[in-house]
Amino acid sequence: MNNFKNLVAKDLLYCLKSISPELELNSDDLISMFEYPPDSSLGDIAFPCFKLSRIFRKAPPVIAKEIEEKFSSIVVSKAQAVNGYLNIFVSNDYLIKNVLLEIEDKKEKYGSDGSGKGKTAVFDYSSPNVAKPFHIGHLGTTVIGHSLKKLHEFQGYNCVGINYLGDWGTQFGKLITAYNLWGSDEEIEKEGVDGLVALYVKFHHEAEIDETLNQKARDEFAKLEHGDETNIRLWKWFVEISLKEYQKTYKQLGIEFDSYKGESFYTDKMPAQVEKLRNSGLLRIDDGASIVDLSDYNMPPCLILKKDGSTLYPTRDIAAAVYRKETYDFDKCIYVTSAGQSLHFAQWFKVVELMGYNWHDKLVHVPYGTVSINGEKLATRTGNVILLKDLFKTAIEKVSEIINEKNPNLENREEVAEAVGVGSVVFYYLYNNRIKDINFIMKDALSFEGNTGPYAQYTYARTCGILDKSKDFDFMATEPVISTPEEADLLKVLSKFGEAVKGAIKEYEPSVITRYIIDICSAFNKFYHNCQIATANDINVRNTRIRLTSATKEVLGNAFELICMKKTEKI
Repeated sequence: MNNFKNLVAKDLLYCLKSISPELELNSDDLISMFEYPPDSSLGDIAFPCFKLSRIFRKAPPVIAKEIEEKFSSIVVSKAQAVNGYLNIFVSNDYLIKNVLLEIEDKKEKYGSDGSGKGKTAVFDYSSPNVAKPFHIGHLGTTVIGHSLKKLHEFQGYNCVGINYLGDWGTQFGKLITAYNLWGSDEEIEKEGVDGLVALYVKFHHEAEIDETLNQKARDEFAKLEHGDETNIRLWKWFVEISLKEYQKTYKQLGIEFDSYKGESFYTDKMPAQVEKLRNSGLLRIDDGASIVDLSDYNMPPCLILKKDGSTLYPTRDIAAAVYRKETYDFDKCIYVTSAGQSLHFAQWFKVVELMGYNWHDKLVHVPYGTVSINGEKLATRTGNVILLKDLFKTAIEKVSEIINEKNPNLENREEVAEAVGVGSVVFYYLYNNRIKDINFIMKDALSFEGNTGPYAQYTYARTCGILDKSKDFDFMATEPVISTPEEADLLKVLSKFGEAVKGAIKEYEPSVITRYIIDICSAFNKFYHNCQIATANDINVRNTRIRLTSATKEVLGNAFELICMKKTEKI
């Protein structure tokens, strides 16, 4: 609908200047004033005249009526003055030439404006802590981050996906201690990450009884930091085991990363940044620790070094940001983490600014809310976690049951069950605003009715089924015509894809796309139920409706790609 707005704005500006030649507004000003009416019967876009009342010295309804009498545009079928608004209706001719034909021409590029061409965006997301399970709490950073990466790629950005693994820190001292006391090579090889998690949970349980275990853990981590061969070997092994497990989940989601450089990679890069802070006079000693005072910015101090001189998360994050700027020369560096880390990012972003790095404003934190299962929060230390692999497995099994009941002869049943099962979880998560806390309910996620992933994937499969049955028709042989409101309404929704993409990127909000997908599905299914498609008697009408179905498939498939959801041609 953006192109339509641009064209209308130019014609509207010409009309307004004919009424008031001194008018200083431009077409961009008018575009920013356009609104979508709450009811489509009131128009496709509306222009409010209230801001013009001071300029024209007339009441908004009078201005709207005057514009109605003088306004003319070849892309508008009707313009009506109603209560101070000019309600504008798009012409069917525009919908055919500028929506349907454009989708057919651009195909997978439809909706992209290429605004990211020549720019680089770095994405730091997923980033699980090594030797801990990949649980539902990691779902947010993983799918939000990857969706944002896909959105930017769609707009032409050169994108770099970084999995900033939590592969360093005192937790490894705890794990090494637990392994030395209770673990074995054979058991860990057999159990993988689950075995490491069991050791981690056991350590915390035993440490509540024997506090000396915490000191042993600190000692083991100190040995690791100083290059102890045995601890280095164990650490590398734990990382290898963890990555092998995580890759299984990433494969199910269709996610690949460009870099797996974790926290450990920056251990030799932090001293230079600490020295820069010291030389710039930003570091202060507070109770033995080195800090940057941020009281002038209404924030607590940012801790850079502990009393013993060891580094902290801000130190590593600053070193990582500098390395990424030097390596990728990013135009954006986007961090997708829980909202609970918002203060942490605000602090070290400010420190980067105070250090004099002129790219500090290119750093973006994208926070998201918590996720729970039936209201229960998750905690690795107690073992109260829902593993993502188990969640996906359950979803896939339940979809398999539905397929066996409703379509037992379906080809590639396992592949379809995985696509729909995993897709249902992803869609359920991404449907709500990212900052909201989510209580995951499997039954709701797997429903084929309502605003769900299975409903969207079933709609996509429906378009594929219609096109398969129509493959013998030469539906491109005739000129398209619009003969019903449902056809026009479907094209109007499809015209908003580019707008949805821009909105999702601007707000760093994938839910804009998931909700837009539901809008497509609703419009298409209304069209499907009210209009004969392949069986329409009139050849021009039939061919147009098949082309509309094909256009829907194209845009819906493009939108799926942007939210980590696989396309299913049959369900």
